[in-house]
Amino acid sequence: MNSVLFDLGIIKIKWYSFFILLAVLTASIIIGKEVKKRKLDEDDFINIIFYGLISGILGARLYYVFFNLDYYLNNLKEILMVWNGGLAIHGGIISALIFLLIYTKKKKINLLLLLDTIVIGLIIAQAIGRWGNFFNQEAFGRIISKNYLQSLYLPKFIIDGMYIDGYYREPTFLYESGLSTIGFIVLILLRNIKKIKTGYLTSVYLIWYGLSRLIIETFRSDSLMLGQFKIAQIVSIIGIISGIVLIYFSSKNNNIYIYDKIYLCKKGEKKDV
Repeated sequence: MNSVLFDLGIIKIKWYSFFILLAVLTASIIIGKEVKKRKLDEDDFINIIFYGLISGILGARLYYVFFNLDYYLNNLKEILMVWNGGLAIHGGIISALIFLLIYTKKKKINLLLLLDTIVIGLIIAQAIGRWGNFFNQEAFGRIISKNYLQSLYLPKFIIDGMYIDGYYREPTFLYESGLSTIGFIVLILLRNIKKIKTGYLTSVYLIWYGLSRLIIETFRSDSLMLGQFKIAQIVSIIGIISGIVLIYFSSKNNNIYIYDKIYLCKKGEKKDV
C-alpha cells in the first residue's frame, strides 16, 4: 500500500493528509450551509470552524499520544508527525466540545442549536476521514482470509490494502465509514422536520455513532486500550447514555425548535427566516 499521494521531492503529500483535508472542507461547507439556513452569525461560524478545528486536532493528537505514552516518550519527535496518522476522533470531539462550551457561554449562543448544526457536517467528515486510515493501514480488524474479503464483493484495491503485516485484515475502517454515511443521511432527513426540537440531532448523533463504534471496536485489533478495556468502547457507552439522557430532557423540558426564529441567532436577537 502506497501511502503517498504526491511526491514533490522535498515535500510528500500523503493520502492520509488529503482525506483529512477533504473531510474538513466537506464538513465546513455543510455546516456553512446549515448556518445560513438557520441565520446564525457568520462571524461566529468562522471562529468556530477555525478555533474548533485547531482544538479538535490538538485534542485528537494528545488523546492518541496519551494512550500510547510509552512509545511516544521514547520517540518524542514523532508526537508532531500527525501526517503519519494517530488522530483519535474521540479526543477531537471532547476538546472541540470544551471549546464550544466556553465560546457559546461567552457569546451567549444556544449550545444545543449550534451542536445540532455541527453534527451533520461532523459525521460525514468522519466517514471521509476513515479512508485516510485505510491508506495509512490503520483502524483495521482481526485476521481473516482473502476469500472472506472477496465474499464481501470488495474492490481489489481494498482487498490488497487490507494485507497488513503478512495477514489479511477485516476492513473495519470501511464498516465505520459506511455507518457514518448512513448516519449522515439519517440526520439530513431528521433536520428537514420543521418541528424537531433542539438537541434531537445531537442526541441521534451520539447514539448512532456510539452504537456503531461500540460494535465495530469488537472487531478491531489496533484499538487504544485502557488496561484490559478498549477506551473507544468506554467512551461510546458514555456517548450513548448521554444521547439518551439528552433526548429525554429535550422531549420533556425543551420547547425550542431548531427553526424557531428567536433562537436562530444569539440570545436577545431576532432574525427572520
